[in-house]
Amino acid sequence: MISSSIFLGMVGPWQWVIIGLAVLLLFGGKKIPELMKGLGSGIKEFKDASKEDEKPEDKKK
Repeated sequence: MISSSIFLGMVGPWQWVIIGLAVLLLFGGKKIPELMKGLGSGIKEFKDASKEDEKPEDKKK
């Protein structure tokens, strides 16, 4: 029996190419920039929200 943790470290360059092609086929070339823009704005909002949560703790100390 092969552990699933072995497979996590075995992602090489050809596997990334296959994953990229699969994403391209699933979403199409026009949707990928929109998806990345949405992902980027989501990450930015998360960072801003986490910074706002840290500020009140600093003032209490």
